[in-house]
Amino acid sequence: MAVERVAAAGRGATTIADRVVAKIAAQAAREALDAVPEGGTAPRAAVTVHHAIARVRISLELDYPCDIGGQCGAVRHRVVQRVKALAGMDVPEVAVQVERLHSAHARHAAKGRIR
Repeated sequence: MAVERVAAAGRGATTIADRVVAKIAAQAAREALDAVPEGGTAPRAAVTVHHAIARVRISLELDYPCDIGGQCGAVRHRVVQRVKALAGMDVPEVAVQVERLHSAHARHAAKGRIR
């Protein structure tokens, strides 16, 4: 009886850590936004992966005024697209939390103040 050999590509498993997927998601969120607000922080992501399905939470800051719903929708779309393309995972849920709005008017007013 002959033993059939399995090709190297067919053996083993690939595991992608949650923090790697979170990094992909955060970068995708940055790509979806026009820019990080002046004085703001870049988007952050937290991810839970289970059987090649990633659930993503994105925290971000936006300029004010802006189309908040449109920006969040663009972030969701880009995160789903990039995680699928780069990690091969489905993303059924992207929760976006806007933590802060940065007003250009308030920035300019603060620059004119003398302490």
